[in-house]
Amino acid sequence: MQALDGISTPLQYTLPNFDLTFRFLPTDFIQVNGEINRKMVSRAIELLSPGADDVVLDLFCGLGNFTLPIARSGARVVGVEGDETLVQRARENSVDNSVDGVEFHAANLFGDCEDFEWAKGKYDAVLLDPPRAGSREILPVIGRSDARRVVYVSCNPGTLARDVGILVAEYGFQLEGAGVMDMFPHTAHIESIAHLRRN
Repeated sequence: MQALDGISTPLQYTLPNFDLTFRFLPTDFIQVNGEINRKMVSRAIELLSPGADDVVLDLFCGLGNFTLPIARSGARVVGVEGDETLVQRARENSVDNSVDGVEFHAANLFGDCEDFEWAKGKYDAVLLDPPRAGSREILPVIGRSDARRVVYVSCNPGTLARDVGILVAEYGFQLEGAGVMDMFPHTAHIESIAHLRRN
């Protein structure tokens, strides 16, 4: 394993259920509770249920925490992230793990994305994992995407509820279920997951 930006022993975490190892730098965003992250990724993939012929859009994909496990299912995955450094890390992790069928793009998901080719694509499913501000600005892309399944992972139940309400009221989705994971025990911070479908 080569050094990552001059670090002789790169930091890394694993998702053993998907035979994946992710390298990262101390300045990169990751989910720091490794055990809960493994459970969260497995649950999100279970809810998303990607098939071998599916095309999945992973928004706010970071360094590929969900993108690469989805691709392990055989689906083709398009990951989009606002931080170009994380996009580069995601590409490196896909190569290091020999994961095919993925592509990554850098884009400000809080801005106008309508003219990007990836935003004009048709998708079978969407995974969202936005920061605390939520993902209101990118919801029209999901609405036009033909996606029938959405899994929304959130660290802020308030913006999750707002965005789920928009997906239901404006884009024809139905909320199938929701739950929480105690990412940081003894604090008020939780991770929420919502699962939506439309016909």
